[in-house]
Formats: sequence, structure tokens, C-alpha cells
Amino acid sequence: MTFIIAAAGTGGHVFPGLSVGEALIDLGVPRDEILFVGGDRLAAKVYPEEGFSFLQVELRGLQRSLTPKNLILPNVVRKAKNRIHRAIVEEAVLVVLGMGGYVTIPTGMAARKAKIPFLVSEQNAEAGLANRIATRWALRTFGSFPQTSGLPDAEWVGNPVREPFWSFDRDALTTGAQRRYGIESGVPVLGIFGGSLGASAINEAVSTMLADWDGPPLAVVHLTGARNFEAHQPLPHAPSVQWVRVAFEESMETFYAISDLVVSRAGGAVAELTVTGTPSILVPGVFGSAGHQIGNARYLTESGAAVTLSESEIGLLSDVVKSTLFNDDSLQVMRDAALGIAKPDAAATIATAMIEAVR
Repeated sequence: MTFIIAAAGTGGHVFPGLSVGEALIDLGVPRDEILFVGGDRLAAKVYPEEGFSFLQVELRGLQRSLTPKNLILPNVVRKAKNRIHRAIVEEAVLVVLGMGGYVTIPTGMAARKAKIPFLVSEQNAEAGLANRIATRWALRTFGSFPQTSGLPDAEWVGNPVREPFWSFDRDALTTGAQRRYGIESGVPVLGIFGGSLGASAINEAVSTMLADWDGPPLAVVHLTGARNFEAHQPLPHAPSVQWVRVAFEESMETFYAISDLVVSRAGGAVAELTVTGTPSILVPGVFGSAGHQIGNARYLTESGAAVTLSESEIGLLSDVVKSTLFNDDSLQVMRDAALGIAKPDAAATIATAMIEAVR
């Protein structure tokens, strides 16, 4: 092995890490030269399924409240660091990338002990605690936004997105997307996306909006999340609405290709929204480190690419959809703004930096 990519936790860390691995392969690195490190959740499923070697370590985050659980955290970090360090030595690893989340700290410590280059990638406008700590040991730190709170020296390269988004072509994908979802051309399409697991607050607001819909005809492609799919199938809605519900979409480029406007959280999806030039209504979650989704949504909104609704304002969703989805001029302004801040080559930029660090 030559390269380690450490990414764990939610899709907001795992999939950007996967995209860097894809970029390394695209640049000529053999797949068996890349080792992913993560915990027992999403990473343990995604990376092996994609054919990558995977090292699983025990992970545990710092609790924000006073709790005895925090007392064992140093021991967990030490064990993870030692296991990763052994892998670095045994596999002759030459460079390490941390994608944020709890795994970044022991990975950075292991790289430091092995005296090999360590790089950090932050996905959000507000850096997580792990990256704020780990960047002290980093050769280079990459940010997804022009300024990253907590990482003043981060290089703005963007948030890595999967290979299908590197050269996204909406026109080429639209006809296939219409067939996939059974939607005819000519009707405005509202996409709904709450993340890989869905978002109950968004799902409930959409259900209420469509049951009482009194606007022009529209189609809705709703990615409910697997755990919410049965609860939303079927639900009553206005006859002028075509409501297509999907539990989980593996080909997200198809979803964006058909969507004229997307309602979503403001996590990792914001990178996909920008590189596809998709206007959005963002409902940031207040969970996570530093309330990072609020900062992400703020940047897109201030750039003109999105409208932000807090969860307390989500009752206004119908009004915002009506004033945006059926206004061609407004949609075009938002598309242009999204593309203006897009960084579709982020994965390639970071992968190139890893290769250069080896040299």
C-alpha cells in the first residue's frame, strides 16, 4: 500500500473519501495501492463493496456533555492510533489523508509517528473538532469553501464528489432520467433529498405540502430514505401532483439531472448541488459538529445558489417552492450562481496532492 484515506461516520465523510480513491485510480494508481481506514458503520460497507482494502478500527467521539464515557476516549484513540501505525509500517504506506470525523485524529497521530506526510480535507464551512485538532500535524489542509471557520489556512479546492459528477451533463442524462422515474417532459420537477437515511422533518413537510397543493401541476421525485419509505407509500396528494417515491438512489446524477429545484439538507449534498448547477431550498440540520450545515447553507444562499429555510420555518416550504420552481428567471440565476462556485475537480486536486507528497 502507498496511500491511506481515513474516512468514517456519515456519507458526508465516507463518499468524499471514496471519490478521492476513485481519482487516484483515474490518475494511474492501482486499486491495491489504496487502503481505507474507518469504523464499523457506513465505511465498513461502502469501501469493501467498491473493491478497496479496508482497515476497521474502533471509533468513539467526544461527548459534548459531562459523562463518564469520555474517560475511556484516550484509550480508544491510542488503540486506533497503534493499529493504524502498524498498518502504515507493514504496508509501507507513504502518505495519509484524513477526511474529518473521529478517525482523523488517530490517523494523523499514526502518520506523525511514522514521519510520513499527512493531509486533511474538510467538507464543511465550519470545521469539525477532529480536523481543527488534526490540521496541526498536516502538511496541507483542504477546504470546501473559500473560508473555513476553524481552519484559516485551508486551501479552497472544493468538496470531492463521485466520478459521475466530474463531467456532469444534464442534457445528456435527462431523457434517461425521465424514463427511470416515469415522468414526462414539460412538467417542472421538484427533487426531495434528506440524505442517505432520509430526513423526517423534510419528509413530513413535503407530505403536508403535497396533500394541500393548490399551485400549478408539478412532478416530485422524493428520495425518502430506506427507513422512511414504507411510511410514505402511498400517501394522499393533490391530483395535479405526480409523486414518485424512491427509498434510495444509487445513481444520484440521475436524480439531479431531472430536478429543476431540490429541497435537501445542507451536508455533503451541497457539493453535488453546485457541480450539477441545481437550484436548491436548503433545510440545514442543527446536529453535528459546530452546526456545520448552517454554515454550508449560508454560503450557498449568500452566493445566490439557494434559499435557506430553518426547520422552524419549514411550514413556508409550499410558498417558497411556488415562488421559485415556476419562475424561470429565478431558476436560471440560481443555476448560474451554483456553477459559479462549483469545484468539480476537487477529488483530482486532492489525489494529485497525495501523489506529489509521495514524490
